[in-house]
Amino acid sequence: MSKIAFMFPGQGAQYVGMGKEFYDNNAKSKEIYEIASDAVGLDLKALCFEENEDINITEYTQIAMLTTEVAMMQAVLDLGIKPDVTGGLSLGEYSALVASGVMSFEECAKVVRKRGIYMQDEVPVGQGGMAAIIAMDADKILEVLEKVDGIVGIANYNCPGQIAISGEKAAVDQACELLKEAGAKRCIPLNVSGPFHSPMLKGAGDKLAKELEAVSVNEIETPYVTNVTGDFVKDHNEVKNLLAKQVYSSVKWIQCVEAMLADGVDTFIEIGPGKTLSSFVKKINKEVTILNVDKYEDLNKVKEALGL
Repeated sequence: MSKIAFMFPGQGAQYVGMGKEFYDNNAKSKEIYEIASDAVGLDLKALCFEENEDINITEYTQIAMLTTEVAMMQAVLDLGIKPDVTGGLSLGEYSALVASGVMSFEECAKVVRKRGIYMQDEVPVGQGGMAAIIAMDADKILEVLEKVDGIVGIANYNCPGQIAISGEKAAVDQACELLKEAGAKRCIPLNVSGPFHSPMLKGAGDKLAKELEAVSVNEIETPYVTNVTGDFVKDHNEVKNLLAKQVYSSVKWIQCVEAMLADGVDTFIEIGPGKTLSSFVKKINKEVTILNVDKYEDLNKVKEALGL
């Protein structure tokens, strides 16, 4: 039987103006921006729609992305399309939690606002770094990283041929040199404000765990995959622990997609800014249908593709 997955991107895909057409044209989408603004005490319309520098600062980017993704999802749901499974990359996993019924959007917004602040503040700017490693197997990368002095590890298993590393800046720089010597096609330093998904963010994960103590977690209505294990979460009681760990653990996106494929998913709809996850899925499996919703006109393309 055919199955649909909703998937949500992480930070890095944000841009000024994202979601504005949805705010203007869909009452439920508009309401999401209002709920988020009230929940976290920020003007999400100004943050997402008006020229500003804050949109690219982690503590603001994360809440802006979550709000935009969930607002866009309302318009997709209004078409009568429901996901059979959900998943997201890093921050995108929170949108997947809302889609799966595990967390209310209002509570999720409050958690994500804190998550952004904790991740931003944990490591002073300049002490950590990240890089994308092109055209080298993960096993080979891990082998090379063992020779590096300092903290560095795999942050993201994005797709075959694209793995991100994260850790102390000097260790990431040394790793890039060694990886190029070992045959990596390219090592591209990433323009990020911290060493995300590395052990250096353990403190941020611990703070988030405390924040999550007061949050209500519901039974899982729609199955969702988690970045930490790259597999479906079986018990909603595991959710808080997984979210705390996710901050400083590798994002196993390839494994998440493979788990969804094994579950029978043949249509992936990326909901949110950009087409990053769509390109990753294409490199994992060329046979599936991949759609994305970033602009309001994309809704018509989705309807057409699904025969609605």
